[in-house]
Amino acid sequence: MKPRGKLSKADLARAAERLRHSNPVNHFGFQLVKAERGRAIFRMPVLELHKQIHRVVHGGVLAMLADTAGGFAAFLAAPSGSRVVTIEMKINFLEAVEHGEIKADARVLRQGRTTSVVDCDVTDQDGRLVSKALMTFSILPPKPQGR
Repeated sequence: MKPRGKLSKADLARAAERLRHSNPVNHFGFQLVKAERGRAIFRMPVLELHKQIHRVVHGGVLAMLADTAGGFAAFLAAPSGSRVVTIEMKINFLEAVEHGEIKADARVLRQGRTTSVVDCDVTDQDGRLVSKALMTFSILPPKPQGR
């Protein structure tokens, strides 16, 4: 993996284009806070649509936020034009979140030729670790044009 650091203008444009077409980002209100090679931080204000019957953020929403941040970190570390898809995810839910803001900080631990392993801490506005995820992503070559 290339060392962490700032992204080139081309990489930033590629990242912006990817976010523009992400349904989870757009529907659930995920906001990119930081992007660098192999790392992505997203924030999410807690909304009513995120909560389950007990009035806390649904675990699936926390997992989707972690998966989005992890996939984006892997995408930023992958060769230009690559596609990144989740092939495995393990998450621990540690604390309930009722309100405020949640942040997912994802970092690539190991970038290989065909897979990327990513760790993600999800914290609440008080800095409590509310979930911890470990994910594996497949790094796929670009789709052939015209297919």
